[in-house]
Amino acid sequence: MRILVLGATGYLGGHVAERLRALPEATLLYGGRSPGADLPVDLATARPGPLAEALAALAPDAVVNCAGAVGGDAVALAEVNARGPAVLCAALRQAAPGARLVHLGSAAEYGPGRPGTRVGEDAPTRPAAPYGATKLAGTVAVTASGLDAVVLRVGNPVGPGAPVAGLPGSVARALRDAGPGPDAVLRVGDLSPYRDFVDVRDLARAAALAATRPGPLPAVLNISAGRAVEVRELVRGLVRASGFAGRVEETAGGSTRSAAVGWQCSDVSAARAALGWAPLHTLADSVAALWASVAGAPVPAR
Repeated sequence: MRILVLGATGYLGGHVAERLRALPEATLLYGGRSPGADLPVDLATARPGPLAEALAALAPDAVVNCAGAVGGDAVALAEVNARGPAVLCAALRQAAPGARLVHLGSAAEYGPGRPGTRVGEDAPTRPAAPYGATKLAGTVAVTASGLDAVVLRVGNPVGPGAPVAGLPGSVARALRDAGPGPDAVLRVGDLSPYRDFVDVRDLARAAALAATRPGPLPAVLNISAGRAVEVRELVRGLVRASGFAGRVEETAGGSTRSAAVGWQCSDVSAARAALGWAPLHTLADSVAALWASVAGAPVPAR
């Protein structure tokens, strides 16, 4: 089975590619801007015609699109998160209409949740910021494409290698650099929101299952832990893992991507039914693996 992974040099795409490489039945192909890619392409600027020609030459059985942007202005976000999937779908319809497309969406597409409730895939989508809005546009492009496609709506990913662009990765690196002394200070934003964290390794497993599962799949599947925890719990876990002895100062500011979202929690029962998938890692597992990756220690095997 020939599986093309787009965005394999990124955080999510790297873990997805690693998972797919372990499948004996899979031949992995890479797409992106990195040198030596099987499909050298930037979906933000690609044109459907030339992309279709390149895809036809590769003849993939499945494509996993992990390319996406989490930062930048609305135009930059739209180019990658909305235009990119639309161009990819147009090219696939010409070059490989029978290929399975797995696209990584985001729980940010739902917008603010109601405290104490889990959101199912049929819930209204009310993104609160350009990031969620552009991810939703990408999802619409995929689900309306007529392809054999599934969108995985991912919760808040955490785990080994988390980038500094997100809160888990930025806090882990700040703790590493703060030093062990009692006078050290960790300054963070508002930690009161509730988020549904998912281990990046569990996400990678879901993407591999979606790419290789025979038969039709639902158009959208939530991939998360199905449990909302206060962001403060994540930070406390990293503080414990690091041995940080200083103080944590919390300010009122937060992420511009999610400042208006106080609660986020997804119902993952559909993914269990369609893929036989369930999260295996606890938040404590994810925090331990993230800290190990930042501190240069072996990541716990699990």
